Amino acid sequence: MNAMNFHHPAFIVGAFEHPTRHAPDKSVAQLHAECARGALADAGLGMDDVDGYFCAADAPGGIPALMADYLNLRLRHIDGTESGGCSYIAHVGHAATAIAQGRCSVALITLAGKPRSSGQATGTEIRKIPPERPAAPFEQPYAWTVAGLYGILASRHMYEYGTTMEQLAWVKVAASHHAQHNPHALLRKVFTTDDVLASPLVADPLRRLDCCVITDGGGALVMVHPSIARSLKRPMVGVRGFAETIRTNEAGRLDLLQTGAAVTGPRAFENARLTPADVKYASVYDNFTIMVAMQLEDLGFCAKGDGGRFVADGNLISGVGRLPWNTDGGGLCNNHPQNRGGITKVIEAVRQLRGEAHPAVQVPNCDIALTSGPGLVMGAGHAHATVLLERLQ
Repeated sequence: MNAMNFHHPAFIVGAFEHPTRHAPDKSVAQLHAECARGALADAGLGMDDVDGYFCAADAPGGIPALMADYLNLRLRHIDGTESGGCSYIAHVGHAATAIAQGRCSVALITLAGKPRSSGQATGTEIRKIPPERPAAPFEQPYAWTVAGLYGILASRHMYEYGTTMEQLAWVKVAASHHAQHNPHALLRKVFTTDDVLASPLVADPLRRLDCCVITDGGGALVMVHPSIARSLKRPMVGVRGFAETIRTNEAGRLDLLQTGAAVTGPRAFENARLTPADVKYASVYDNFTIMVAMQLEDLGFCAKGDGGRFVADGNLISGVGRLPWNTDGGGLCNNHPQNRGGITKVIEAVRQLRGEAHPAVQVPNCDIALTSGPGLVMGAGHAHATVLLERLQ
């Protein structure tokens, strides 16, 4: 677990989401480079300005050195932390720390991948457990799938708290209401709860529309020292608080009803000297509908067990509900490049704070935004990170 006391040690000045959702004609390295150029152009900077680079295992070869070479970067600092889909939320905190400590002044964070081009399925492929993993003798015989594990979480939540699949279906409904305004979203149809409940069963009780989309593409962020941020003609979006954690399986005694957000949320809010009531907009990772409800509980937006009721009846729809959430359509409707949605959560939070989201979903006077999400797989090794961002006038 890691947390630091922040007071805007760094600012996000560039954000770019690749518009493609299917890129069979591009290499993964090309997608990283196009995202990097897009974010730097948004910031008004160039490759020669970058002296810190952050990426995760989606980078070709799984290490940052190869992408740094491909991009011809001249670096003072490099970070290849790999914690699954939340790596890029964690990288925001790591970059802010590195900038505050003088290890770099212009940090570039990239993600890219091509799971759609390679024909990946919606979490239903049997996981091939490497034999060297400590838990392999216990996991290999059961041939678990990602969707299967999250189906177990949903079943347990329903049993303990009376959550219904109709309540969880509202998460997809909210995402679709937002995605209809996003010209790049993979799914732009507005779904109803009946649509979700009628979609094919994938892993009881989860149905196809409870699962995130699979897309190619990527995204990038540029973070800079406050003195550089003040010199650029970009809105000032500062890092206000950050926390990350690794959640072990606790020797088989794992509480399946608690996500890593129960650690990172309170720590990030404490660090930022904020509360959930201060948040105007939330980007919360939506690999499956159940994970949105569970994380909102653990982040403190509602009591434990009330997640199903909290997400129901349009409560996450911008302009309608109490908590505007994933206004780009999220991983459920818009984009989930390389099956890793952390960076797109930060990108949409930046858009909201800048006032650059689609007018139909833009949150008025948005000054505090949360971006939060898991990495890896609940029940088979779980990471989590939360960042609080603030727009300075």
